[in-house]
Amino acid sequence: MGQSEIDDIRTLLTSKPRPVGWTERRQRLDEVGSVWPVAADVTLTAVDVGGVPGEWSIDPGSDPSRVLVFFHGGGYCSGSILSHRRMVTEAGRAAGVRTLAVGYRLAPEHAFPAALDDALIAWRFLRKEGVSAARIAIGGDSAGGGLTVALINRLRDANDEQPACAWLVSPWTDLTMSGSTLISKDAVDPLIHKSYLCELADAYIPAGLDRMDPRVSPLYSDLRGLPPTLIQVGSDETLLDDAVRFAAAAGAADVAVTLEIWPRMIHAWPLWNAQLVAGRHALANAGTFIRSHL
Repeated sequence: MGQSEIDDIRTLLTSKPRPVGWTERRQRLDEVGSVWPVAADVTLTAVDVGGVPGEWSIDPGSDPSRVLVFFHGGGYCSGSILSHRRMVTEAGRAAGVRTLAVGYRLAPEHAFPAALDDALIAWRFLRKEGVSAARIAIGGDSAGGGLTVALINRLRDANDEQPACAWLVSPWTDLTMSGSTLISKDAVDPLIHKSYLCELADAYIPAGLDRMDPRVSPLYSDLRGLPPTLIQVGSDETLLDDAVRFAAAAGAADVAVTLEIWPRMIHAWPLWNAQLVAGRHALANAGTFIRSHL
């Protein structure tokens, strides 16, 4: 499935060494994530989400009354509305919904719980806008996938209404870094390595906070009551085990969970959907899933 295409993406991602500083890392992710622009028929509108930067997007055929809220990846330390714009807008097209991308605060300047607090602000913003919980899907990739689950758990614990469904792409669910594929997939993953994840976790998690705390490592949370969830992960990811173990834990908690493992795909491959057939197919599957629950 698109072997030459994924090789081209690997070349793009490894064409330069990984930057050292946080500013440089953020610039690099914005650069590789926005190589291919948003489709011409998509309307983008900046929005103040209760003090948090946000962006609406919609294409002509989508229903504005239904919303996908999306939290970008980047290890809680990088990533942005820009880096994930193509992925988010095409996910909205596939699902036939309006999207709200959320530019939550980043570590190390803003450590936990800043990102989770901003995610909750985004949820409350939508509800105040009159969007019913049953018409909201929440999604995210990598750290954004973990943030998605942390938000839903927080809503449940507050006896708040829950979104209709959750969509997790290459989710980072275990910040203790105990997944077996962090070792077994290290040689084939071009992006995510254990030492890098440890650096990100050090920046995000305050000193003294247990890294098994379910608010930062949702793998260890009580998942009962989680809405129907789609998990998509590539077979060449060091975070493969984070997704597989999370799916098993969710299933054991009686969650309706679907796990898709995509052969030869790398971390957050739908980002490059413009040039990657497997990226478009993954978004199409996500769109079908979201449509079925909204």
